[in-house]
Amino acid sequence: MRYQGRITTWKDDQGFGFITPNGGGDPIFLHIKTFSNRQRRPVGNEIVTYELTTDERRRPRAVNVAFVGERRIERSTAGSGRGPTAFVSLFLAFVAGAIFTGKLPLEVLGVYFAASLLAFVAYAFDKSAAEKDHWRTKESTLHLFGLMGGWPGALLAQRVFRHKSRKQEFQTVFWATVVLNCLALIVYSSPTASRALLSILGAAK
Repeated sequence: MRYQGRITTWKDDQGFGFITPNGGGDPIFLHIKTFSNRQRRPVGNEIVTYELTTDERRRPRAVNVAFVGERRIERSTAGSGRGPTAFVSLFLAFVAGAIFTGKLPLEVLGVYFAASLLAFVAYAFDKSAAEKDHWRTKESTLHLFGLMGGWPGALLAQRVFRHKSRKQEFQTVFWATVVLNCLALIVYSSPTASRALLSILGAAK
């Protein structure tokens, strides 16, 4: 059964708020992940329709939330996009090729694997904390894992857990860390690239 109400409280930085049901009643907890269309974020005072469920403490929560006048859409399955997977595969192929030709030591692959595992676990914990309203991992910490070489694992976690993948500000910084890490690896693996980069920096002064 679907209900209707108004979002009377919304904390966008934390991704949750409360709905006041039409006709009155106790406020209903609302989380950003429960919207059927997550391309649009609420700002407060919107009228929405929703279904009711309860959490482990039997407190009411809204699920399958949709803005009034907006057609609900089915969510795609997690990780359905092939672009990120292909990008990671190409990157790992580049690393493997560089190791095979002696441009990179084998330890580099181990560093990327360990950092990716760490990043994947960090995203998993943060996703769980977001769902349970527990203490969250700082976004700067997640970005640091990516910058250290854990971005393949972070990218996989974003798709598997559907976490941070639709927050534009986060994605902008995340891809900046990916570019910086890849540039650092290219410079490390190629003295020619290193000299070219130094020349560009010198010319820019």
